[in-house]
Amino acid sequence: MSAIAQTFEDASVLDLAALRRMTYAELDELYRNAKRPNSISDLDGHARGAMLAWRRPHAGPIAWWLRVFGASTEFPWEGKSFTGTSDDGTGINRVTFFGKRNWFPFKTRFDKSFLDGKPTFVLDYSGPGNPPLIRSIVDEIREVAPGLYLGPAALNFRGRPRTVLFFAVSHQ
Repeated sequence: MSAIAQTFEDASVLDLAALRRMTYAELDELYRNAKRPNSISDLDGHARGAMLAWRRPHAGPIAWWLRVFGASTEFPWEGKSFTGTSDDGTGINRVTFFGKRNWFPFKTRFDKSFLDGKPTFVLDYSGPGNPPLIRSIVDEIREVAPGLYLGPAALNFRGRPRTVLFFAVSHQ
């Protein structure tokens, strides 16, 4: 059993700080072994967010700066707020950019993962209220510990999602 699989077996050791210490490959393995939330409403409320590992950590100073900035208290993304119904839901990103703002709404649903085809919780930004770049974002999450959700963020490129980074949201 891999170290990540053992960590996953003991979900009590997982929190945002533990996820921040993991590599992209470790987060990918953890995500692929996680389960989808039981219901849409499991994520209801204001979840704290964390940008984790970039797909190409050795892509130069920009990737390094983004990882460091993403872990700092100055990073403007605070997290996501979710509201669920029985079959679907909605959400919005909370940011601190020129004051506190709610930007980039999304719809939520259960669907197949673009990474592995398994059930996942999808965040769909394709609504007309978002700018074109934001509409191309594909996020999905799975539960890795009680109240802790991990997922890949991807951009649609020529009709196919390409993973850019892993992120997490937490109700812990």
